[in-house]
Amino acid sequence: MATAPAAARRDRTHYLYLAVIGAVALGVIVGFAAPGVAVELKPIGTGFVNLIKMMISPIIFCTIVLGVGSVRKAAKVGAVGGLALGYFLVMSTVALAIGLIVGNVLDPGHGLQLTDAARAAGEKQAEGASEGTVDFLLGVIPTTLVSAFTEGEVLQTLLVALLAGFALQAMGSAGEPILRGIGHIQRLVFRILAMIMWAAPVGAFGAIAAVVGETGVDALKSLAVIMIGFYVTCALFVVLVLGTLLKAVAGVNLFSLLKYLGREFLLILSTSSSESALPRLIAKMEHLGVSKPVVGITVPTGYSFNLDGTAIYLTMGSLFVAEAMGTPLSVGEQISLLVFMIIASKGAAGVTGAGLATLAGGLQSHKPALVDGVGLIVGIDRFMSEARALTNFAGNAVATVLVGTWTKEIDKERAAEVLAGRIPFDEATFVDDHAPAAAPAEVPEQRDETRREPAVKV
Repeated sequence: MATAPAAARRDRTHYLYLAVIGAVALGVIVGFAAPGVAVELKPIGTGFVNLIKMMISPIIFCTIVLGVGSVRKAAKVGAVGGLALGYFLVMSTVALAIGLIVGNVLDPGHGLQLTDAARAAGEKQAEGASEGTVDFLLGVIPTTLVSAFTEGEVLQTLLVALLAGFALQAMGSAGEPILRGIGHIQRLVFRILAMIMWAAPVGAFGAIAAVVGETGVDALKSLAVIMIGFYVTCALFVVLVLGTLLKAVAGVNLFSLLKYLGREFLLILSTSSSESALPRLIAKMEHLGVSKPVVGITVPTGYSFNLDGTAIYLTMGSLFVAEAMGTPLSVGEQISLLVFMIIASKGAAGVTGAGLATLAGGLQSHKPALVDGVGLIVGIDRFMSEARALTNFAGNAVATVLVGTWTKEIDKERAAEVLAGRIPFDEATFVDDHAPAAAPAEVPEQRDETRREPAVKV
C-alpha cells in the first residue's frame, strides 16, 4: 500500500540531486566568469554546510544510545570500539606510507619559488594549527553534559552518547520507555535533515562558485602536478587498497558500495566537506544491514581517527613543501615525519581547511623551517580538500562494513539486496519502518542481545 507514495518521494529526490549537479556546473561557470561575484557567494555554501552540521550531534546521540542501550553486554560495544580503533590506526599508517612513496616518485614542488605572500600565508596556517595530543584528548570531555550538542564536537557527543547508552543498558526494562522516546526523537531529527537537503542545490552553487573564484586558473596551472598526483593517489588507494580489503573480508564489491553512496559523494564534492554527508552515512549504513552499535561507534569515531585522505595529503604535502623550499627530506627524516603525522592526523576533523592546518602544525613541531612553505599550497588547498573529503568518506564507509563483518553484526543477505537496488533507501524519512533488525541471527545469544531493538523502531 505504501509502495506508490514511497516511489513518488524517491522520484522527487532524484530530481533534487540532478539540480545539485546543475548547480555545481553553474557555480563553476560563475566562478570563472565573475570571480569577484563568486567569492561573495561563499556564505551561501557555508550556511548550507552549517545547517547539516547542526544535525550531526543529535543524530549521533540518538543512533548510539539506541544501539548501545538495546544490547545487554557492554563488552560487545567495547569490542566494536577496540576493533575499529585498531583498524583506523593501521589504515592511517598505510595511507601515510603511500603518500610518502608517491611524493618521492612525483618529486613535486621542484622549481617553485616562495614569495613573501606565500610565506605570510604559511605562517597564518600555522597559527590555526591543530592542538597537541594532550589537549586533543582532554577536548573529548565536554564542559557540561549538554555542551557537546551546542558546540558541535563529534567526539564529545560520542562520549556523552556512550555514557547514556551504558546507563540505559544498566537500567534494563526501566530504560525501555526512554529508548522509545529517543526513537521518536531520531525520526524527528532525520525528518528535519530530509527537509534541509532540499536546500542542497543552493548550497552547492554558492560553495563551488566561491572555490573556483578564489582559486583561479593560474594557481591550478602552476600546481597541477601535486594536485593531479594527489587525486590519482587517493583514487588508487580507494580502489586498490580499500576495494581489495572490502572484497576479501566482506565479499562486497567496492563499486557497488560507491554507487549506493553516490548522492553522498556528490554532496561532498559540492561542499568540500565530508561532514556534510555524515548523517546520511549513518542512515545508509543502518539501511544496508549493519547493526546500530557498529554504525553508531564506527562512523563518528572514524570521522576523527580514520582520515585516509588527510593522511595521504599530509605526507605528500610535506614532501612538496620541503622540495619547494630547497631542503628535501632524507629517508630518516621522512620516516620520522610519518610517525609524527600518525599522531598529528588524529586531530584533524573532516571539515574544509583542517588538513592544511594540521600540515602546518605538523611541520611546525617537526621541522619549523618548512612552515613558511605551506603558503605555496594554500591556493589549491580547497580543490585538494575535496579529494581528502571523498577519500575520508569512502574509508569510513568501507570501515563500517568491515567492522560489521568482523563482529558478525551485518545482515549480508540484506546488504546484497540493498546494493542490488531491490531495497531502496527512503530519501524522505531516512528511517526504515518495515526493515528487519540489522543484527545477525546466527547465534541465539546474539539474537537475544538485540531482541529489544524493535521496541525502539517506531
